[in-house]
Amino acid sequence: MIATENTKWINQDELIARLKANDQQAFEVFVKTNQQLVYNLTLSMIGDHQDAEDISQEVFMDSFKQIGSFEGNSKISTWIYRITINKCLTEIRKRKRRAKWANIISLGLSTTEPQSYNHPGVALENKERASLLLSKLNELPDNQRIAFTLSKVEGLPYQEIAEIMQTSLSSVESYMVRAKKNLQSKLQNYYQQQMI
Repeated sequence: MIATENTKWINQDELIARLKANDQQAFEVFVKTNQQLVYNLTLSMIGDHQDAEDISQEVFMDSFKQIGSFEGNSKISTWIYRITINKCLTEIRKRKRRAKWANIISLGLSTTEPQSYNHPGVALENKERASLLLSKLNELPDNQRIAFTLSKVEGLPYQEIAEIMQTSLSSVESYMVRAKKNLQSKLQNYYQQQMI
């Protein structure tokens, strides 16, 4: 059940029907209900406040346009997670292409600075580590990065992650094992230097 502004409760099916009928009030309820979920996931995957806001807006515009394709086989939150992940992956791929092009233009001068990370929940003293973790997380294969982010950042259970990723529970477990192992390997040098 979802609360509307006049505190009348509507269920998911009614909300979807109203969205499919292009009901503006239903769209406002949909956005208010899901905006924190979309923004937090986007910020966790992208790492930049302004980009997260822009992508979040794109997610809601796309979801409103695509609501006709929502079949109701899953929760609407699962569907919006999928759209958000796809938007974030598209942005990450664009960034990688731009970075490669920038490196070519600069005659091979590499810019390996960790990406800025401005998540409001990360304390100032942890921003360097969070930035490093984000940069290493972005080096993981897409499935590992998505599973890890949904589990460790969003706090979702593996079964829900499997639904979002449209895969099996055992695949999600495998992605998590590999993501943890890869991150541990990638971060090992950093923590060894901290101990010196």
